[in-house]
Amino acid sequence: MADVFTHDLIIMGAGLAGLRAAIEASRVAQGKIDIAVITKNQLMRAHSVAAEGGTAAMLRPEDGDSFELHAWDTVKGSDFLADQDVVDLFVRTMPSEILQLDHWGIPWTRRDDGRIAQRPFGGHSYPRAVLAQDKTGFFEMQTLYDTLLKYNNTRHYNEHFVTSILVENNTFCGLTVIDMTTGKFKVIRGKALIIASGGAGTLFGFTTYSQTVTGDGMALAYRAGIPLEDLEFLQFHPTGLVPSGILITEACRGEGAYLTNNKGDRFMGEYAPSKLELAPRDLISRSEQIEIEAGRGFEGPDGLDYIHLDLRHLGAKKINERLPLIREVCMEFNDIDPVDDPIPCKPVAHYSMGGIETNIKGATCIRGIWAAGEAACVSLHGANRLGSNSTAECLVWGKIAGEETGRYCAESEQPAAVPEAKVEKEYKRIFEDLLNRKGTENLYDIRRELRSCMDINVSVFRTEKELSHGLETILQLRKRYANIRIDDKSAVYNTNLYHAMEIENLLDLAQIMVKGALERTESRGGHARRDYPERDDDNWLKHTLAFFTEEGPRLDYKPVTITNWLPVERKY
Repeated sequence: MADVFTHDLIIMGAGLAGLRAAIEASRVAQGKIDIAVITKNQLMRAHSVAAEGGTAAMLRPEDGDSFELHAWDTVKGSDFLADQDVVDLFVRTMPSEILQLDHWGIPWTRRDDGRIAQRPFGGHSYPRAVLAQDKTGFFEMQTLYDTLLKYNNTRHYNEHFVTSILVENNTFCGLTVIDMTTGKFKVIRGKALIIASGGAGTLFGFTTYSQTVTGDGMALAYRAGIPLEDLEFLQFHPTGLVPSGILITEACRGEGAYLTNNKGDRFMGEYAPSKLELAPRDLISRSEQIEIEAGRGFEGPDGLDYIHLDLRHLGAKKINERLPLIREVCMEFNDIDPVDDPIPCKPVAHYSMGGIETNIKGATCIRGIWAAGEAACVSLHGANRLGSNSTAECLVWGKIAGEETGRYCAESEQPAAVPEAKVEKEYKRIFEDLLNRKGTENLYDIRRELRSCMDINVSVFRTEKELSHGLETILQLRKRYANIRIDDKSAVYNTNLYHAMEIENLLDLAQIMVKGALERTESRGGHARRDYPERDDDNWLKHTLAFFTEEGPRLDYKPVTITNWLPVERKY
């Protein structure tokens, strides 16, 4: 029924966190463990290549930056929901990651004196975003991939779709996967798994995410018995290009761009007088939404009203040197040149602060399973992530998870036995049930309606009425999903089948996100309730945990780790 392949370490996902983990596991085990890297697309097509603006690190203590300052900015930016021991580990690990990438050959942008350049980013009190023009993620990915090639102990399973995580006696056994090029069903055994499969932003229609980022790792971990943490906190980036949603990097504002309304006013002075355009993303997105709703925006297509991001005063020379990709994107997709014209932007679904619950070392509650990067919630970002902390998180916990699993695999004897009954059940679920469905529902209608529902009801501002309506719609879509049809019955590249499984994953995550948001009766970071506009530390200074049950998610809570700073009012 299924071909079985055995490795020591399996890494699901080949973005920044996955590649960094593969390198570190190889280093720790001195190349003596067998690593499988599984990705549902081509290896270098991970969404990490789309990261643009920078990677945060404290590099300049002599100029006034410090670990404590980076940690404070991150904790305050998180609206005090970040675990502070995690933040401390992060800021202290990050500088060596920048220097490590430098040694591996990344072309960091340099200052005139030859030292690594840094630019300002929102919510940071020091310009600590290390950059490679405005293509930082692309260059980081290239550098990590080139470095991984030095090790010959890694097998790449490109275009393999993971359908389930096999767990027996609370211990990881392996994965069930479909080879998309042949349609063959496989079992990949391993001693350890790192889930590094990215976020869940394609729940929304207007999003910066690649369409391949469908929260698969989160949903599979949830069904395997690992709780998802803080999924209601979804970041809206202030500057998504209208109408495509393509990311217009925060680096534009870091380099000095203005946000203006239809009166030509730089409106951020009303909302964050000390930070202006360099306030945290949640605050700017809400400010933009208020401007648009007050009629001070510009009328856009399909209801996508927008504000302007103005780079014109920066001049062609600076734009070409520091923001060449943004100029190219604007010219290619909107037929405008930011040297001469302002850029139409609005808040856009961009990043999952929540994810798979892990401890400070990236380990989950199931023996042998770790998670890293955006798929994980070690709770570095709390309720709102600061820009340039995400690529940094991928590097830090990619390294940590790689180190931990490298040791674990070297010390473990054999992978656990494959639970044959579960493999057979999964095979029947896909090839005898799902593939043979001949219902009346079009799964692409369900996907479109789900994204529309999330755009309307779970956006920058939320209310009980909207969230309740959203949850009701999601439950109706789940019922309709049971009656889908899959027209394509072929084995090779059956994207119809893979889309069906992706939509099932998104429906699970949508239900968790909306239920968590409905229960959380406060406003904190990226979760802004119009009916509960204040932060409520007495009742809600805690993390949400969502556990799988057949009836739907069961919510529980756990405390935030506070070591240095008690919550205070968050002003900028």
